[in-house]
Amino acid sequence: MLSILLAFTVYALPVPTTASADAHADTLAALSADMHEVDQVIARRLQSDVALVNQIGAYIVHAGGKRMRPKLLLMFANALGDPRGQRHELAAVVEFIHTATLLHDDVVDESALRRGKQTANAMFGNAASVLVGDFLYSRAFQMMVGCGRMRVLEVLADATNVIAEGEVLQLMNVHDPDTTVDQYLRVIRYKTAKLFEASARLGALISEQGEVMENAAAAYGRAMGTAFQLIDDALDYDGSAEVLGKNVGDDLREGKPTLPLLLAMQRCSTADRSLIREAIVNGGGDRLGDIARVVQACGALEATREAAAVEAEHAIQSIRGLPANPWTKGLLDFAARSVERLT
Repeated sequence: MLSILLAFTVYALPVPTTASADAHADTLAALSADMHEVDQVIARRLQSDVALVNQIGAYIVHAGGKRMRPKLLLMFANALGDPRGQRHELAAVVEFIHTATLLHDDVVDESALRRGKQTANAMFGNAASVLVGDFLYSRAFQMMVGCGRMRVLEVLADATNVIAEGEVLQLMNVHDPDTTVDQYLRVIRYKTAKLFEASARLGALISEQGEVMENAAAAYGRAMGTAFQLIDDALDYDGSAEVLGKNVGDDLREGKPTLPLLLAMQRCSTADRSLIREAIVNGGGDRLGDIARVVQACGALEATREAAAVEAEHAIQSIRGLPANPWTKGLLDFAARSVERLT
């Protein structure tokens, strides 16, 4: 944890002065204006001649959420430049891809709550949710073609393929208490971090400043996506439904061996290890309270927090070569603040 505190000391935003606070507010206002443009693209591109597609698409896209992936794309595009003015269209593309993955993921997990609201599958049924997810995927690829850049297609096609692999890998790990930490990390790199990585990479790609900047942005996105998932996994044992956006304990009920559980099994007593193993095998949501106490008592929750902090540090280090401007400072601030939900 010391290393991340040192990183914040060196690279994080300074104590706000009136001028810097005003500049930060201006940056947030500019990002809000950008996101308004993205929302306009989303509303326009969601239109379909099929009423149910419109209904479900609007429900899930407008159900809230932080829109972190499109914001990453916008921030990198603004930090580095967007000579062709494609950032809003591509930000909508990554949000469509993300939304499609959520629709499919909630069906697989039989989830009832997403972002504090009923999931689309709970509202409209599994079949409709899967099919509208397919519509969003295909609409996203139509929009990519419209951008006229083969490299954009390549980045997002690769990302979509890796995300699908991550979903399958996670399915293979469900109810398996012998899942390793490396296997778990591979799942979150594929399933969650890959779209963060692709979003950040696209923001740099459209700036046309070269491979070095593109790779730096991708490294930032990959680290931030990993930190984000680590945070969510910790909150499943130390959070609330309001903060998490889903029912606390859902991962345990679904038999998912996430990092807090894997680390707890390495550190706890034989009896507690048996308790956790049984919960993973059988989906032990009814023992959430007992298992949460074990996870916290043996230091597994704090270790998960530290792992997220290390990823945030990697993100900070990866963009040291970006030009100094309010958007780059915003990216540094985002990385520094990314662990706050855990404290």
